[in-house]
Amino acid sequence: MTLSLVAPFGGLACATSRAEPGVGEGAVRPGIDVLLTDSLHLIEGKRTGVVTNLAAVDARGISVVARFRAAPIQLVALFGPEHGLSAAADPGERVESSVDSASQIPIYSLYGRTVRPTPEMLEGIEVLVIDLPDVGARYYTYLATAVEVMRAAASANIPVLIADRPNPIGGAAMQGNILDTAWQSMVGRLAMPMRTGLTLGEAALLANADMAVGAALTVVPAEGWRRAEFFETTELPFRAPSPNLKDVDALFHYPGTCLFEGTALSVGRGTDLPFHQVGAPWLNHAAVIVRMEGYALPGVRYEAVRFTPEAPGDGKFAGTAVNGIRLVITDRERYDPAVTAVYLLTAIRAVHPEQIEIGGSFDRLAGGPSLRTALERGDDPATIVAGWEAGLVGFRERVAGYLLYR
Repeated sequence: MTLSLVAPFGGLACATSRAEPGVGEGAVRPGIDVLLTDSLHLIEGKRTGVVTNLAAVDARGISVVARFRAAPIQLVALFGPEHGLSAAADPGERVESSVDSASQIPIYSLYGRTVRPTPEMLEGIEVLVIDLPDVGARYYTYLATAVEVMRAAASANIPVLIADRPNPIGGAAMQGNILDTAWQSMVGRLAMPMRTGLTLGEAALLANADMAVGAALTVVPAEGWRRAEFFETTELPFRAPSPNLKDVDALFHYPGTCLFEGTALSVGRGTDLPFHQVGAPWLNHAAVIVRMEGYALPGVRYEAVRFTPEAPGDGKFAGTAVNGIRLVITDRERYDPAVTAVYLLTAIRAVHPEQIEIGGSFDRLAGGPSLRTALERGDDPATIVAGWEAGLVGFRERVAGYLLYR
């Protein structure tokens, strides 16, 4: 097993070191740019498979797929995660494998008949490159896809290289509860918090060790990014990583509002602001907002809104006007989306104990049943979130050796 990373200037370092920040303020280069310049020797001339989607772009906004087509490699296969290579398929929608019409390169779906590359898909590949636009939340399936690729590659003795990207919601804050490993799934693969604070490369290094994956894994870090930096200051182009994460603020809300997928409320799919808002026809949003304002949570305010989901992927309230609560971030540094979600779940349950229907996928998203049972018992939300701190402290200590950025 090999665990390594490539520092921004092309030298090799052990996985427990931290990459030096790049030169030049505001000059952030994603791993794809570093790989295809400073570290091209890792893949040059090799038969290469690439796991990516069209939301993954370089610093100029050129897609990773286009960059690899033009690179001095033999691009022999593309692999698409959830939402497909296009990054446009609905959440949870099965995507079929296909063939690129221009190049006749196979496009294998890792969110359809299989989530792991088969031996037939890997035949003839000498190196696998993963470049996926992760969003910094435990629920997002791209880490699970990376782990499955690493497992398949380990079985086939194929090295894996991750072209890393900045965490768009920053790497300083780690928030929420820690997943119970008995509840591992595609929406929660590691014992990590709801807001992970990690890049995909860091999380993959952790997974390779924690889960004994055994992949020959190399991470090419992004150059010039610092942990506390949010996406806009990187000056990198934003591309929606999936249809319902349309802007950077949606990424900040997602570690919290995604929990409402496991309730009877809409999260605004089929509207212009999914994951910024939750709602239902029966919601007394005014009464809930009064409770939320009484909690005086930092970094966020609430607006009573009406919205109508049109063709929502989750099927909730299609074509029906609903009463909603929109979360508006006032201070990203102080906003804790996971804590806010627990208080909002508590407030809605207090006003609508029968209608909220916490169940379905909630336990999978919440990393186990403990959050649901605490809410159903009527535990004070302050007590619930205080119970997370020991796990967060332990997680920060556990991942310290895998952090690639200061």
